[in-house]
Amino acid sequence: MPDVSQEVFLTVHRKLPEFEGRSKLKTWIYGICLRVASDHRRRAYVRRERATAEPGFELPATGALPDSHADARAQLLRLLDTLDEDRRSVLVLYEIEGLSMKDIAELLGCPLQTAYSRLHAARRHVLEAFAAKDPEA
Repeated sequence: MPDVSQEVFLTVHRKLPEFEGRSKLKTWIYGICLRVASDHRRRAYVRRERATAEPGFELPATGALPDSHADARAQLLRLLDTLDEDRRSVLVLYEIEGLSMKDIAELLGCPLQTAYSRLHAARRHVLEAFAAKDPEA
């Protein structure tokens, strides 16, 4: 993954003179991140590699999550991999990155209602999958 991060920084650096200011800089950079990640996933599939859910480094013991949280995080990462790219992008940008739905719709080039529809479908998929794994639910 460090190569993908570096590719994002290089792309931002290379394309910064072309930034016209029609959108927020943050939104423009997220767009680059989405395209680079999408390209990486596509290339990984062709190379018969899979992106891993776990980072390539260990969390320090003082900041480590309890096992139940780490398990839930790993399960969420696996569930995100089962979502199609459109739904996964909206869910991550809204729930994790905190972008507004207006910015997300602009970034993804879709109508605002389509972005909301994708968000609701992604949430439903994730919640149903978590409920199916919980014997008490």
